[in-house]
Parts: sequence; C-alpha cells; structure tokens
Amino acid sequence: MADRLTQLQDAINAQADNFCNAIGILQQTAPPATFPGFDRAGNRTPQQQQEDHASLFATLIARCAKDIDVLIDSLPSEDSTTELQIASLRRLEEGNEDAAARLREVVSEGELMLEKIQNALHDIAQTQLAMQSTSPST
Repeated sequence: MADRLTQLQDAINAQADNFCNAIGILQQTAPPATFPGFDRAGNRTPQQQQEDHASLFATLIARCAKDIDVLIDSLPSEDSTTELQIASLRRLEEGNEDAAARLREVVSEGELMLEKIQNALHDIAQTQLAMQSTSPST
C-alpha cells in the first residue's frame, strides 16, 4: 500500500483527469456559437445526454474532492513536533510492555494448566492400564 503522500498525489492526478474529461465533454456537447454573417447549422446533441454527462462529472469531481480532503486530514499536522512524537512513542512502548507482561502471565497460566491436564491424562491412562491388568481375560 502506498504512503499518504503518494495516495494524495494519485487523487490529485485523478481529479485533474476528471477536470480535463469534463472540459472535453463540455467542448464536445456545447452548442455551436453563431457569428454574424456566418450562418452554419451545426450538430446538436440531445439535452438529456448533456445533463447526464454534467451530472456524472459533477459526482466524480465531488467524490474525488472529498477523498482528497480525507487524505489531507490524515496527514500529520505541523503541531506534531519531535518532542510530541517521542512522548507518543514512549506511551506506545509502555502499552507494549504492559501487554507483554500480561501475555507472559497468560502463557505461564496456560503452561500450568497444560501440565495439570497432562498429569490428569497420565493418571487416567495409568488407571485404565491397571484396570485392564486386574480384570480377568475373557
């Protein structure tokens, strides 16, 4: 996965593509202008098709702009100084140490429980062997 700056750059490039394509559609579907002394009837596209293109590109441009805003908001702020980053890392390290200590406790408890289960299984096996050796063979 790309970093935030690369994602932002890709989103801005996509927005530029959206603008270029929208302008191209506008040029393609725009009614021809009339000039005095030069009467020429041009091709006219249906009004509905123009509205569909306008709606599509408006939606694409708005969605891309929203994505760009989200990416910009996810970037680190200028207020994030080295001291704040170090303090944040220390808090994360303390949390990791607490989690590691809890993990060691749980693993230790699990090992004790495993040993008890193994002992119980050993006792069961010994009892079954003793029962088989004392029972008359048929």
